[in-house]
Amino acid sequence: MTKTKTLQTWAGNAEFKYYGSVAAGTIIPIYGYQRMLITASHYESLLDHFRGCTVDLGASFNPPGGSIGDWLRSNVTKTKIAPQVGAILVAEGYGERIGKTGIKIL
Repeated sequence: MTKTKTLQTWAGNAEFKYYGSVAAGTIIPIYGYQRMLITASHYESLLDHFRGCTVDLGASFNPPGGSIGDWLRSNVTKTKIAPQVGAILVAEGYGERIGKTGIKIL
């Protein structure tokens, strides 16, 4: 089992834990009872889709079209996980935070 990592959510108002990495895939416990699996291939597809782009993270329950949150809803899960995924991408060096809601995928 991989080591648990703890980060702040995108807005910085809560902590969350996750297991794994972008390269290996992650498990993110959500709402205390649900575990979201984001596979390495999900991350690879997300990074390929947004590489070099600065976009809105889309951390709301109704993310704007073209945002990472919208992509996650269409390709991974309807559950709101963009605040965690954005924080993971930045922490692991795959993204750079731009202002309050933007993220540049490197």
